[in-house]
Amino acid sequence: MNTVLLKGKPVSENIYNNLINRINSLKSVGITPQLAAILIGDDPASQVYVRNKSRAFEKLNCKSQVFKLGVESSESAILDLINNLNSDDNIHGILVQLPLPKHLNSKTILHSVSPNKDVDGFHPSNLGLLLEGNPFFIPCTPQGVIEILKYYNIEVSGMHAVIVGRSNIVGKPMFALLAQKFEIGNATVTICHTGTKDLEAYTIQADIIIAAAGVPEMIKGNMIKKGVNIVDVGINRLDDNSEKGYKIVGDVDTDSVMGIAKSVTPVPGGVGPMTITMLLKNTVKSAEKFRQLTIARLNN
Repeated sequence: MNTVLLKGKPVSENIYNNLINRINSLKSVGITPQLAAILIGDDPASQVYVRNKSRAFEKLNCKSQVFKLGVESSESAILDLINNLNSDDNIHGILVQLPLPKHLNSKTILHSVSPNKDVDGFHPSNLGLLLEGNPFFIPCTPQGVIEILKYYNIEVSGMHAVIVGRSNIVGKPMFALLAQKFEIGNATVTICHTGTKDLEAYTIQADIIIAAAGVPEMIKGNMIKKGVNIVDVGINRLDDNSEKGYKIVGDVDTDSVMGIAKSVTPVPGGVGPMTITMLLKNTVKSAEKFRQLTIARLNN
């Protein structure tokens, strides 16, 4: 079997093209979609992620403002900043870059972001709407996975989807998306995690595998059935003897699934680009809602 690589770049570019008219419509009435990214500490990977997000916004003539705070910043100072951004009409999306320093309570900080500006989709209100089947902001990475499945015409309805990983960022919202009667959904969904005994017994049954456990190359070719579609969400750094001294791999042992899987997303170059694209899409959506609310206020 010739395994197809589900690359994220063409999917991302297609979405960017669809956003251009929406962004131009907003700018014609003086609204420029703007993201406020809060970066706490000096984690190198986080700095790269925020820089890439800013570039994506600039590429489509949107704005991205980065607020860099020291690693010892107090929780109260961060909450004050978020409160100010919540009330700033020029800011349409607020991103708190994870992971946070250990002395900070991630839930307290993430929950302080207004649900109307929670473009990461992590606020309990937005997660609740998703579970209800009436989502507004969908977490970016799971939303990106759905866009990949849609773009490559991968059949989801009636399929058995196995998600490996139960995080609030990927696994749980991924379940809510795939299990419900959405355009790309209506699957029978199994979630596997660290408490799952005999992972292979589940992955071998899967028509679709979403690998999001954060364990390098854990899904092997002998754990899947012929014709499965695999989306690899993992991004892991493994030391090697290359010039860089490391390589980036996913949660899937790609070499071993080639020729068995029908399709698989590459790492890097698969889901990664989609996360940033969905962040921009959610920010544009937030700006459009702000425009609607502004018109409603003027008419009353």
